[in-house]
Amino acid sequence: MVVVGQGVDWEAMGTRLADAARDLAAQDGVQDTLDRITEWAVDLVDGCEAAGILVVRDEQVVTVAGTDNVVRASDRLQDELREGPCFDATVQKQRVFRLADLTEPDEAWPRYTARARELGIGSIMGVLLYTTDKDNLGALALYSSRPGAFTEESERVALAFASHAAVALAGAVHDQNLHAALDSARTIGEAIGIIRSRRMMTNDDALALLKETSQNTNTKLRELAERITHTGEIPQRH
Repeated sequence: MVVVGQGVDWEAMGTRLADAARDLAAQDGVQDTLDRITEWAVDLVDGCEAAGILVVRDEQVVTVAGTDNVVRASDRLQDELREGPCFDATVQKQRVFRLADLTEPDEAWPRYTARARELGIGSIMGVLLYTTDKDNLGALALYSSRPGAFTEESERVALAFASHAAVALAGAVHDQNLHAALDSARTIGEAIGIIRSRRMMTNDDALALLKETSQNTNTKLRELAERITHTGEIPQRH
């Protein structure tokens, strides 16, 4: 973290945040972006010794990135107890939660606090990753073995970085989904071409046959198209 005396040098920090934003945008895929977000968090946020990204899917906590085993242990604990700063940041869509000192009892997460101390966690901060009010990309979890490691300035840096990280992550997810959609459309188009040439059908009739077979066999349209392009077998109309 860039500091001057006891405070953050925000001009220098702005340069570092810009460096981070460019680096995240250059990553190849969602997982690489997630991993680099956690690495940058450790580098940028004063007091941060380990970082992870937690998401809640179907009410289950999933660790999608982490720089240390303590991240996964903490996430498992929050999943088990259904409480904790990162769990609540994600579920309640709160921008930030901070547990400054885990050696002290905490009213919000009493069970998590007691158990987290056993993992060697002294301080923890959870920051929501989002780009719009309706968007929720998970929570960035920051850990330190030292009580009182995260200050108000640490929180400000974490929030600023989380904004850049969320934009980069949303872009990576969009690109990956777009590539998947384009690949799917390309595969379906190839299957339609095979059906047309074999059955002397129009594009519309070939697509209708694909959809009909997909519904009758409870098979996803892309999977059916892949099967046709790989085997050359044409479904029979029922």
